[in-house]
Amino acid sequence: MSWWSRPRPNLEKTNPEQGEHKVRTEGLWLKCDECGQVIWKKDLEKNLNVCPKCEFHFKIDAETRLKILFDDEQFEEFDKSLMSTDPLEFVDSKPYKDRLRSMQKNLGRPDAVITARGKIKGRFVQVCSLDLKFIGGSMGSVVGEKITRAVERSLASKEPLVIVSASGGARMQEGMVSLMQLAKISSALMLLDEAAIPYISLMTDPTTGGVTASFAMLGDLNIGEPGALIGFAGPRVIEQTIRQKLPAGFQRSEFLVAHGFLDAVVKRSELRDYLARAFDFFCGPIKN
Repeated sequence: MSWWSRPRPNLEKTNPEQGEHKVRTEGLWLKCDECGQVIWKKDLEKNLNVCPKCEFHFKIDAETRLKILFDDEQFEEFDKSLMSTDPLEFVDSKPYKDRLRSMQKNLGRPDAVITARGKIKGRFVQVCSLDLKFIGGSMGSVVGEKITRAVERSLASKEPLVIVSASGGARMQEGMVSLMQLAKISSALMLLDEAAIPYISLMTDPTTGGVTASFAMLGDLNIGEPGALIGFAGPRVIEQTIRQKLPAGFQRSEFLVAHGFLDAVVKRSELRDYLARAFDFFCGPIKN
């Protein structure tokens, strides 16, 4: 009977002579960083990568974020071919050119942001989503250019804009070229403000450095995910500078809301509804 010899994909032999088998479980379970709960990976994904026990929000990549935000996970991506160069021929632990190639090969995208257009609860919205996995979500020339182009598309189409930040800040390998993007994006957002087109900034864990110092804090609404680290310099740097112990939860989104630096903390499961209500308030209900 041939079915007795059918290969079993989740088993591997540990001792072929004795016929012992070992179940492959690597990568199938994850442990919550906050409460230690062991979670079946598929269950975690169904729950939008949020711990079902303590509601800790796991970090997610840019593409997953867009699928969560847009209706039926459908969206049109822009400027896929834009790629960073190496204007300074920068070398740290390895040449910047090699670092870029490695990131592009491993992640399958040219840089640290995806810009897209799709519907959120029936309304067309322009969305920029930063990816922390690509050199820490850092903002170089391509990130600045793609976000600026998204602002310009929003201005031309009069569609609302959402920027989802997950970044360590400006990309040091591009030096002043990177720092120029702060002013470039901020200037474009001023045009959006003058045209009364809403822009909502969503800050996830972490949002720091030049990203916080520019577009992340310029939204008509500035919102954060639960537990997100948001600030310019990190808490460790601040403690070393002022030589004082910082309060519990310092620079986390809940702390910032309590002290007036954010408008709201929004759970991932409630984000689409929150954005839809906000855009109804800013733009009026969708006209059928």
